[in-house]
Amino acid sequence: MLQKVAVVLMEDVALFEFGVLSEVFGIDRTDDGVPRFDFKVCSTRPGEPLRTTSHSQVVAPYGLEQLEDADLIGLPATTWRHAYDERILDALRKAEARGAILLTVCSGAFVLGAAGLLDGRNCATHWRYASLFREQFPDAKLDADVLFVDDGNIITSAGTAAGIDACLHLVRRELGSAVATRIARRMVVPPQRDGGQRQYVEVPVPESTGESLQPVLDFMVDNLTVEHTVPDLARRAQMSDRTFARRFVAETGTTPLKWVTTQRVLHARTLLEQTKLGIEQIASESGFGTAALLRHHFRRVVGVPPQDYRRTFQTTA
Repeated sequence: MLQKVAVVLMEDVALFEFGVLSEVFGIDRTDDGVPRFDFKVCSTRPGEPLRTTSHSQVVAPYGLEQLEDADLIGLPATTWRHAYDERILDALRKAEARGAILLTVCSGAFVLGAAGLLDGRNCATHWRYASLFREQFPDAKLDADVLFVDDGNIITSAGTAAGIDACLHLVRRELGSAVATRIARRMVVPPQRDGGQRQYVEVPVPESTGESLQPVLDFMVDNLTVEHTVPDLARRAQMSDRTFARRFVAETGTTPLKWVTTQRVLHARTLLEQTKLGIEQIASESGFGTAALLRHHFRRVVGVPPQDYRRTFQTTA
């Protein structure tokens, strides 16, 4: 039973990642049918200010003794260092040995790695720390592309918002979908994303960095079922083909074909969430033409098949 939750803070803790753990497990939502967690914030220096990465301070009121009977121990991101306090590492080893769940957000995975708890285990961390992580913990099985990894009693997540997904996944796993959905609704976040999705998740309508091509981008989004060629788009932008192609890459970071393909995937994603249309019809309305083509591009961009995504995210009754 997931009841007592202890979060371990140390110097240079990241407040957002700490806030994610506090938001999911530290707020009393019993009025909404969510079980109340016994939430403890701990450190090796209880009652003393700790530095944060945002040039402020935070105080943990409890010591590491709270980890001795915690059902879940959360480790938010902190500045990377060559060594971590051995008292914390020893407490984590003992907790893991007795079967406690350990959950990290972003670079918090380095702490578990330093404790030797990720050797031979699947794990995740923020993509920008992947090379450093592999260098420091070569025996860990790092997947730097996914949002989070559930490896039994150890759950590791990528940066920032992926920590929300990992926390909600754990709640869903331990307490059921209804509880996870109530927490997500109160947090005003969408239903849980699957852990296998890519860390690189495009925003619904990416805009160009300049204004010159925005009308063309809007036209492409409004006409996803149309085959857009560079000559046609260049004429609409009143540019030569070569100038248009160069400007498009400069402003969007990709080619027109790749850009519109991504927009088609994002439109298909919306239809999967908000409608009960069949895959063939969604493929047609999003401009792919065939379900096979939709599945190919959807999995490449999102990281999971369309049907798996729909099972997780569909919001229609």
